[in-house]
Amino acid sequence: MRARLASLACLLALLGCAGTSEEWLGLPRLRQVLPDLSWQDVAQRLPFPTEEEEVSASGNRVIRVWVGRRAHHAILLQELGTRRLWRTASGIVIATDGGRVVATSGLRDMLVATRFDGPDPLDSPGALLGPAVQARRMIDLMRPDRNPEGMRFGISVECRLQGRPTEENPEVLLVTERCRAPGEGRFTNRYWVTAADGQVLRAEQWVGADVPTLALEFAFTPAS
Repeated sequence: MRARLASLACLLALLGCAGTSEEWLGLPRLRQVLPDLSWQDVAQRLPFPTEEEEVSASGNRVIRVWVGRRAHHAILLQELGTRRLWRTASGIVIATDGGRVVATSGLRDMLVATRFDGPDPLDSPGALLGPAVQARRMIDLMRPDRNPEGMRFGISVECRLQGRPTEENPEVLLVTERCRAPGEGRFTNRYWVTAADGQVLRAEQWVGADVPTLALEFAFTPAS
């Protein structure tokens, strides 16, 4: 009995004990059964779901988001009227109002709030086909560490918006928004909008000086 227990202990500990445990059970050598794999090899073989699989399994509406050249899928978390909240698998959270980004989280610079003086001209893209329209909004920016030194509240953003039909599809308008903000510099946002109902199909928007331009594709549908 003691010999059998000792042999079984040797097997569980993968020590071999001069082959007595394997020979006693009538099994082939453990090295012939268990491949010599590193932990990285094992992790790669485990059935972890891809981001596309997670998106497909969620069943929620999805958009595509680019932070610079890096692409993500963002799943709809919450919707209230024209305001929507999206989240990527990497933890980036984006709040949109229509097709405009009004708040972000999970980036080096966080757009905390956006407040317009009057209506957002992007809500009526057909009115932007003539002379440029001026608009002003206030934004709040913050660093992820929430250090008071990185908080910039009440930044005044002065913009001029103008739209024109795209050459590829006259039914889609390209709205160009040229802006300047004290302490943040100048930047240009672009929105591709349907002329019929003003739906934003794609947006390229500045969301902070230390963050690449954020691009959103609202018409994206993941493959099933």
